[in-house]
Amino acid sequence: MPTIDGAFDVKLTPQPADEREAAAFLGRMAIDKSFHGELEATSVGQMLAARGDQPTSAGYVAIERVTGTLAGRQGSFVLQHSGHSNPAGQSLEINVVADSGTDELKGLSGTMRIIIQPGGGHFYEFEYELPA
Repeated sequence: MPTIDGAFDVKLTPQPADEREAAAFLGRMAIDKSFHGELEATSVGQMLAARGDQPTSAGYVAIERVTGTLAGRQGSFVLQHSGHSNPAGQSLEINVVADSGTDELKGLSGTMRIIIQPGGGHFYEFEYELPA
């Protein structure tokens, strides 16, 4: 499977809190991204997150729709995020939602990895497969 990498810019915008008392611990964010490199695209999405009792304990899920050009092919696709951290470490899984590819990206599958530099730069590695 081909693997590409590049930088991306991200803007997270807090959304109104859920008014139900039992949901007060949940945080919601709107996601806006711009990807650069062999993936020239923008995305919009939603994130839902929660923290545990320890400062390093948290979890989040997100869905984002990516629209643009991947290796010269235009279309859109959906990414699903599932992240979690605890005192022992972190894990993050980002997958292309099956059958979410449109136009020239129909049939796209793959996984993405996010790398955040200590100075705050955001980078991605995207391993993907497209039908011939």
